[in-house]
Amino acid sequence: MNFCFEKVINFLPMRYQKVCQSRRLAFRYTQILAKCKKDALVSENLSELYSNQRTLFGRGSLDKLVPLLTARPQPTLLFCGQSFLQGPAYARLKAGLNDHIIGYEIVSHEASPAEIDGWVARWRGHVDRVVAIGGGSVLDAAKAFSAMVQHPLPTARYLEKVGDTAVQPITLPLIAIPTTAGTGSEVTQNAVVTDQRDIQIKASLRHPVFVPEVAILDADLLKGAPDRVLATCGIDAFTHLFEAYLSGKGNLFTRQLALTGLRQFVQAWPALNREDAAGDEAREAMMMASWLGGVSLSSAGLGVIHGIAGELGAIKPFHHGEVCGRLLFPFLDLLSDSEQPLQRKLMAELHPQLFSETTDSPAQFLKTVAAAAGDHPILAGWPFTEPRRGGVDSGASQQQKFAGELQPRTDADDDRAGLANHGVIRSRAVRLH
Repeated sequence: MNFCFEKVINFLPMRYQKVCQSRRLAFRYTQILAKCKKDALVSENLSELYSNQRTLFGRGSLDKLVPLLTARPQPTLLFCGQSFLQGPAYARLKAGLNDHIIGYEIVSHEASPAEIDGWVARWRGHVDRVVAIGGGSVLDAAKAFSAMVQHPLPTARYLEKVGDTAVQPITLPLIAIPTTAGTGSEVTQNAVVTDQRDIQIKASLRHPVFVPEVAILDADLLKGAPDRVLATCGIDAFTHLFEAYLSGKGNLFTRQLALTGLRQFVQAWPALNREDAAGDEAREAMMMASWLGGVSLSSAGLGVIHGIAGELGAIKPFHHGEVCGRLLFPFLDLLSDSEQPLQRKLMAELHPQLFSETTDSPAQFLKTVAAAAGDHPILAGWPFTEPRRGGVDSGASQQQKFAGELQPRTDADDDRAGLANHGVIRSRAVRLH
């Protein structure tokens, strides 16, 4: 498969392309691609499943949190977002939580090594358990703290890519409660840490014991989320599942997990933001898809899309789900032309498992399904709207237009025009400003 770097980044808005045009990201992309091609040559692999010791699933399952804390009384630190503290769920649980929670940290973005070290300095020796309620950034921050509070050195020393010290298999007990459905962080063994200021790195602290001890999956926590959040997080979940399904490191076990999640995504997507019984079912399905995405990526790994998205996130605060969504369509285009036997076989097998129609190629049909949201309000939250000016031949079908280089509502006209230009890898300093 010809994953031409210039071709792939040309599907990103101009503000993303400028970040991509550096020796640093081009070199990292080459590394990612080489690893993916190597993995694609492997047909069957040993897989290992690491999961929560206990997983509570179902609407209203958040109400089990206080009984869980009461059953094993310990001084507990809460990680959450500001919106949770201002919402009805916290108001309902506050009295019960106050008996166990000795303090909280509000998280609004991906945590940096310095922030994690600050939390460790503030709370070490005072807490024996952690509860995390929020999106992926909140959960990752709590996972990182839970591990680093048990380690003697600064966080950066243990980070993948840049660290010089292996993590130890020790962490505080963590109860993870996602309020978005996308990252699957409630079941993964890594905690993402991002430093965009000093070392410009997005890397993980990783060990199987870092999987949260308990996960509570309550789809009612997704109610009222903005359409854009539902959509971009959902696309992150889809990309986890899709890349894990196609991974050369996968096998029957991991692909069946990913396939189950992909089915749940297809079921959930059309009704994700509805405020009725169908919406409740859709949000439960997406919550399950997200959890399965976390299990799948931990077992089989990810691919090119997340490789690029991760490097972009190390430099600028781009929304991870939006970047994944933007890269998904060119990736599907490239898959349509793939000459790699394993990928062609897996795509051919995936298609009838998800859809009854068989007129298009599997990759093309997935693009059509994504474009077929039509006038449904969830489309307002999708990372794409109308195709850019001059981007596609006027005679192309609506599905083909949607699958072309697309533009978010917030981009300026000059960004739209800039998408017509191919990205060129220019010689620039490694550090971007």
